Amino acid sequence: MNDYQSFLESKRQLGADAGFDPLFLPDFLFDFQRSLVEWAVRKGRAAIFADCGLGKTPMQLVWAQNVHKHTGKRVLILTPLAVGQQTVREAHKFGIDAEQSRDGKLDAPIVVTNYEKLHLFKPEDFGGVVCDESSILKNYSGQTRKQVTRFMAKLYYRLLCTATAAPNDYVELGTSSEALGELSHTEMLKRFFKYLDDKGQKQEARQQAEAEKMQEAGASYFQKLAYRVAQTIGQWRLKHHAVQHFWRWVASWARACRKPSDLGFDDGAFNLPPLIERDHVVKAKRPAKGMLFDMPAFGLGAEREERKRTITERCELAAELVASERSAVVWCQANAEGDMLEKMIPGAAQIAGKTPDERKIELYETFAAGELRVLVIKPKIGAWGLNWQHCNRVVTFASHSYEQYYQSVRRCWRFGQKRPVTVDVIATEGEIRVLANMRKKAAKADAMFAMLVQEMNSAMCVARPDNYTKKAEVPPWLLPINV
Repeated sequence: MNDYQSFLESKRQLGADAGFDPLFLPDFLFDFQRSLVEWAVRKGRAAIFADCGLGKTPMQLVWAQNVHKHTGKRVLILTPLAVGQQTVREAHKFGIDAEQSRDGKLDAPIVVTNYEKLHLFKPEDFGGVVCDESSILKNYSGQTRKQVTRFMAKLYYRLLCTATAAPNDYVELGTSSEALGELSHTEMLKRFFKYLDDKGQKQEARQQAEAEKMQEAGASYFQKLAYRVAQTIGQWRLKHHAVQHFWRWVASWARACRKPSDLGFDDGAFNLPPLIERDHVVKAKRPAKGMLFDMPAFGLGAEREERKRTITERCELAAELVASERSAVVWCQANAEGDMLEKMIPGAAQIAGKTPDERKIELYETFAAGELRVLVIKPKIGAWGLNWQHCNRVVTFASHSYEQYYQSVRRCWRFGQKRPVTVDVIATEGEIRVLANMRKKAAKADAMFAMLVQEMNSAMCVARPDNYTKKAEVPPWLLPINV
């Protein structure tokens, strides 16, 4: 019986609490923030997927302060380069002792540094670690991602904080799970997903197309089917019978919300002003070589050529759109675009990959203070974690990356924004398919996140026994015969 009990225990996916009762829950936390922090402290190793503007910084600072009080050791907070000083300012505002370190020095109970400087620190100097904007780990090189995961593995208390992970991005969920000491990405795939060969992928695509048509017709059964069929990663599909078990497992180590009401609280001040999204289709001055008129670009190579060919037209429109704005941010995708925009737009400054770190920080601070009129920047450089509520005008170019687009918009459209935010998306006639794909991804992300919250809330309501109490019944014919 003991062997059978051990076998059942080894098959469970629900993690147990590894934390402690909170020692510090200050009044400056909103009710939903307090609930998330309390859960994360008791969990010990947890992920908070809270949308932009819901206060992940104060939540992670309070979590870190609790770990510091409990262990008597320092806590390390890892952030993107642009977010470090902002985190320290927030800490001082709330009376929490935190300092930024980019040289390995430990001058405060809570140490804030950027991911690129992690090699200067030792795990044994800390009682816990926080990964702020942890979703960007998948954008780092494999070496950096492994370094962060290995560093976290040596610490008992761990917290991941990021805006809501894309519900259909299992790469991110697997990376997060592995960093917290749960299932690795490979183990997650083996346990909950089915491998599809080429024939299976084509069949899955057909089923998905049919399910989406039926979903539009309002058939609830096919709505559920569409959600299940859509959960694929290339050659991997979430097993139909494992949907509930998968999200129950995610809910055992993560909490997700896009607004307080997702957790059962009043939205109150977190109801945002309107978001105005406008698409602009630019006509090229001359058609592509060998063509009488422009045609939609097919394939990434053709799309890149289309962007190069129309760079002047697109940048001219972007400059025109922000010409009279008091404050605006223009998101570009290529160095050539950034250089041209900086020259075309009066009062603009660019943050590029080649910009020295000190200069980057200076420009971030200057723009956040309202002293720089227009900031030109790539999403992959500055689209995570920054608070630009003073700005309500965003201009960007069409892209296949919904995550980058969403994060770019949420720098300005977030808690604390008092004015409607206008977002202008610029595409060419050849990029119509790119624009349509981005809008399709946005609609699917909204629908799937609603399902994620529903599944996680259901999972949180499920009674989870601490152990298996039902004894196995042995059939009579297996019992020993008394002679």
